[in-house]
Amino acid sequence: MPVVFLHGLAVSHRYLMPTARELADRHPVVLPDLAGFGRSDKPDFAYDVGDHARRLATWLDVRGLDRVCVVGHSFGAEVAARLSVRRPDAVAALVLAGPTTDPRARSRRGLVARWLADLLVEQPWQAPILARDVADAKPWRVLATLGHSVRNPVEADLRRLPVPPLVLGGAWDPVAPLRWRAGVTAMTGGSMITIPRAAHNVLTTSGRRSADAIAAYVGRRTALGAKTRRSDG
Repeated sequence: MPVVFLHGLAVSHRYLMPTARELADRHPVVLPDLAGFGRSDKPDFAYDVGDHARRLATWLDVRGLDRVCVVGHSFGAEVAARLSVRRPDAVAALVLAGPTTDPRARSRRGLVARWLADLLVEQPWQAPILARDVADAKPWRVLATLGHSVRNPVEADLRRLPVPPLVLGGAWDPVAPLRWRAGVTAMTGGSMITIPRAAHNVLTTSGRRSADAIAAYVGRRTALGAKTRRSDG
């Protein structure tokens, strides 16, 4: 099953590479940049969650990617949830890693405060990667996308997911804390894995453990799909 990674706001595919590399010997891995970020085109406006989901649905169709696992991190988890609801035929498995936005911090001020708290527990070697991504995206796009995130009623999508997701997160994550991730898990009928000694950027700092968790989940979803097809046949 192909695995499609979706990055968070302000960043790009680059910070997801540690997990992608660990997973690549088990599944085909694809890492697109959302419009306006990384190596993608840079329109003079910022797409919202629905816009990104529509563009990704077209992108999957053009590339012939079907029945994929979508791994969305942070804002990317919001986009992944919307994509799954719009195109249940295309999404066979879903991983929500550090999903935003916890309603207890669903404002620009609240989310920025949590990001600042996260900086205190993240590994400092990530700074050059993140700084390059912010420079590519431009601060105005980051702020505009932040506004789209806090205005997105993510629960509406979470309650309609076509598959039970894996909810993944770091034990030290203040952006998507354990209480919120547990609520997402209960709301979606999914399963949850918390990785010790990791913060919000769990897919960067805990690549092997994150890849192992994703691979095990994809294996279960693949086995379930095969069993369902045999029963239908």
